[in-house]
Amino acid sequence: MTAISDRPQMMPEDFEELAHLLARTAEGIRLEFIYGKLGVKPVPDGDHSMIIEWLTRICMQARPELWLYNHGLKVQSYRDGRAHPDGALAPHGTVAGQGEWADSDGILMVVEVTSYDSDTERRDRIEKPRAYAETGIPMYLLIDRDSAEVTVFSRPNGVRYEIAHTVPFGRTVRLPDPVGITLDTEPLKNWVR
Repeated sequence: MTAISDRPQMMPEDFEELAHLLARTAEGIRLEFIYGKLGVKPVPDGDHSMIIEWLTRICMQARPELWLYNHGLKVQSYRDGRAHPDGALAPHGTVAGQGEWADSDGILMVVEVTSYDSDTERRDRIEKPRAYAETGIPMYLLIDRDSAEVTVFSRPNGVRYEIAHTVPFGRTVRLPDPVGITLDTEPLKNWVR
């Protein structure tokens, strides 16, 4: 028997309709739907945007055939979750023709930059790594501004990522294949409180 708290708050199709409506009427609000629960993703601040710009430049230089998309994804094992990662690295053209919520096939890495809000612990450090691993996305890059660390989650087994490698800002970290990029995280020190 399913506990009441385990039941989804709504169906994915209803969520998509609500998210589409709010995107048109409430500027800057992005909704997510992970494990049957509605979530609001905070509007990124300027430092958050600088981190995504920094990462986009590195990815473009190292792997010009890839693009760091800012696009909603269908996640979880049955694709009934909807997440808005801060970045989704994939071959150019991967999200073409897929509407607001793209299938996760072809996504090599998702990126989240923590926000300074009360949901960061649950959302970015617990639920999203699990949802992305269940989906089979090869890598999850967490840029954690609270702890000034970068964590590379890799080798998804359908339930979780088997490897989590964490380094403090200022160190070099390798994003393993299929990404194959090395990051010098020193500049991240400029964009934390």
